[in-house]
Order: sequence, then structure tokens, then C-alpha cells
Amino acid sequence: MADDPRKWHLDKRVPIALILAILIQTAGALTWAGAAAERINQLERQVMGGSDLGERTARLEEQVAFSRASLERIEGKLDRVIAAD
Repeated sequence: MADDPRKWHLDKRVPIALILAILIQTAGALTWAGAAAERINQLERQVMGGSDLGERTARLEEQVAFSRASLERIEGKLDRVIAAD
């Protein structure tokens, strides 16, 4: 029964270097996954924080349009003053 090849077993033919390599590789993969998760969380926070960016852009566009209209009125008044002289 001890020589049954169908049973799983660990014998001394598995080198300790292989076991250490697998453990180091696993630790590296877990570290990489943790770093990737942190980067994703950081990007999610940036996206949530940037949600007011569209609103700010819309307000700036409105202010630019108002400034442009004011500038056109000023230019029109200057043209009338120059034409009256």
C-alpha cells in the first residue's frame, strides 16, 4: 500500500530550493496584486474627486461667454465714441 503510485506523496526528491522558489514567487505575486489593488483604489479616488471638474468647466465657460459679451459691448461703445469725434 505504501508503494501505490496513485496516492499523492512528498518525498525527499523535491528539492528545498524548488519549495523556496514557489514560496518566493507566491509572495511576489501577492505583493504585486496588493500594489495593483492600491493603484486601482487611488484611481477610483481621483475619479470621484474629479467629478466636480465638469461643473467647474461649465462655470468657467459661462464666465468666458459673459466676459466676451462685455468686451463686445465695450468695443461697440468705443467705436461709437470714435465715430462721434
